[in-house]
Amino acid sequence: MGAVARAGACVPDEASAGLTVDGGAGSGSAPAGARLSGAPAEGAGRARGGDLPDWLVDPPRYDPPRDRDAFVARSALSIASVLGRFRLDDGRPSPLSPSAPAKLILGLACILLTSLSRNYFFVLVMLALVLVRACLLPSRKLARVASVAGAAAALTALVMLPAILLGQSHSALLVGTKVLVSVSIAMIVALTTPFNEITGALRAFRVPNLFILTIDMALKNIVSLGRIALEVLTSLRLRSVGRNRDKGASIGGTAGVVLLKSKEAAEVTYASMECRGFEGEYVSGGRGQWRAHDAAWAAALAALVALFVYLQSLV
Repeated sequence: MGAVARAGACVPDEASAGLTVDGGAGSGSAPAGARLSGAPAEGAGRARGGDLPDWLVDPPRYDPPRDRDAFVARSALSIASVLGRFRLDDGRPSPLSPSAPAKLILGLACILLTSLSRNYFFVLVMLALVLVRACLLPSRKLARVASVAGAAAALTALVMLPAILLGQSHSALLVGTKVLVSVSIAMIVALTTPFNEITGALRAFRVPNLFILTIDMALKNIVSLGRIALEVLTSLRLRSVGRNRDKGASIGGTAGVVLLKSKEAAEVTYASMECRGFEGEYVSGGRGQWRAHDAAWAAALAALVALFVYLQSLV
């Protein structure tokens, strides 16, 4: 009896707890699906969401107002387009291309001959040679050459519009074709020559080290800082929620981040130059820069000069 009493003391009294079982007449066990009438009110919410309250189970209903991000989108697009034009690893020479020093000499000589020519037939010959060389370019580079050269020729035609109206259409056509050929030659040389080879070619021509260093660091920093600005604008666009009435602050914030990054990059560059013993002198490759088939390109240039002299004597 004592054991039974002690065991009964451990069983809770339903009457004292104020709980009644629905559907259990005369039986001490509740059937399946039975509900305790004395349970608390939030028990239903806890049954649906486990141990979480109702306000935490309900899905959020926050609808932020829409905002126009055209300013950030246009800024990012313009920076990306500028970075696309300043790609420093875009130059890929073909197997029959001349070396970088020879290519610079050929490009400058062709531009000089085209600019000095008074015979339109020679300009057309140069245009034909440029078109043949441009057809050998990949489609992406060909599109860049065509777009830049076409824009330069259109701007020249706009400038020469008074000459056309005054009856000097031949002069306007000659100048426009010269600009088209010259810009195309410069673009082809730039797109088919890696940037480091151009730097080495400048040093081979005894260009001052300070000039090469300035151009080299300026172009590389433009690309680096442009990428940082593009990343900042992208993060600003992704993290903007709701309507921002103070878009002018984003301009200052982006400029501040770029300024801090430029200061940090300058310090890191100076420290790396000190560690590597760089004294501002670019060492050229010497004879190793020239290729065997540069002699054929030199012969072609000599033939072009002879054709220029002959056609100029006919004018």
